[in-house]
This record gives sequence, structure tokens and C-alpha cells, in this order.
Amino acid sequence: MQNDLQNYENPRDESRRDFLKQSSLLSAIALTPGAIRRAAENKWDEKIADEMGKVPLSLEVNGVPYNLKIDPRVTLLDLLREQLHLTGSKKGCDRGQCGACTVHADGARINSCLSLAVTNDGKKITTIEGLSRGDELHPMQEAFIKHDGFQCGYCTSGQIMSAVALVKEGRTQCAEQISEFMSGNICRCGAYSNIVKAIQEVKNQQS
Repeated sequence: MQNDLQNYENPRDESRRDFLKQSSLLSAIALTPGAIRRAAENKWDEKIADEMGKVPLSLEVNGVPYNLKIDPRVTLLDLLREQLHLTGSKKGCDRGQCGACTVHADGARINSCLSLAVTNDGKKITTIEGLSRGDELHPMQEAFIKHDGFQCGYCTSGQIMSAVALVKEGRTQCAEQISEFMSGNICRCGAYSNIVKAIQEVKNQQS
């Protein structure tokens, strides 16, 4: 008798499960096109908003002209590193305190992490990659190698960019003056005395 009841109930249960499966499948199929359409529309709206929020930027980096559309909030450092793939300028403190991001804008040294890219429209930017001429190093680069002006190397690009500008500014009259005007560039390895010697050598070469 019990087996007969089981045999009677099983077909009914299976029919109910089949019906539920079919209903769920039909519901999913009915809902899918709308969900995909809405997702596509949302994605398209985000893309339009993203493009509308960008501003044009024209500048020259290491002698190469660029015409870009960028987010107005992007810093010069992030533009150089993330969009132009010039990673020699380092992101250290990201607050303008360590000098690792130093580049030249129209010949003047600046902390690129504190400078919005849009404020450099029309300017000529020089990064550490733009100092050498092919395999020929800049005299300051050679002096840093000669006097071991770097250890870990993380701050070196910023140190060299500041040093080049310092010689151009004429603030290299003595070791104390060099140290004072290079104080915005931090070397956590403590290679300051070697950096000063490298700068003095280049200054003497150009005298």
C-alpha cells in the first residue's frame, strides 16, 4: 500500500517540478532582453558622461607634441605616468613634499603631483626621459653615476631634474646653497653629500 502511494505521488511531484522549471525558464527568457538593454543603456550613458566631462589639452613632452582629451582633475604626474607611459617621474608622497615627481615646465622645475595637467596647456614639459639624447647621457646623469649620487634610485629622477634646474638658476655658489635649494628633494638613503658633489662638478664644467 505504501509503495502504491509513493508510485502515485512521484509522477505528480515530478510534473510540479517540471512546471516550475519551465515557468522559471520562461520568466528568465522574458526578462533577459530588458535587463541587457538597460545595462547597455547605462553603460552608454556613462561613456557619454565620461566623454563630455573631458577637456582638451595640448602640450609638448620631451619634444613630442600631444593633443589630448583628459579629465580636468588629472595631475600632470598621473598624465605622464598613466596615459603617456613616462614612468621615470616617481610618485612618492603625492603631496609635493619629497620631490620624486620633479619635472620641468617651460624650463622651471615643478612638483608634477601638485600641478593639474590642464594648467600646463601649451607648455613644454621635460621629464627624466627627455634629458638624454639616445645613448648619450646628460652631464648631470653622468655626474650622479660618477659620484654615486643615488642608492635605491627611487628619488634619483627627481633629484637630477632639480639639480639640472638648480645649475640653470645659478644657485650653486657653494655647497650650503646647493643643499638649501635642493632641500625639496628627499633622499631616504642619505646620499646628499654625493648629490652635492655631482652638482658642483656639472656647475664647474659649465663655468
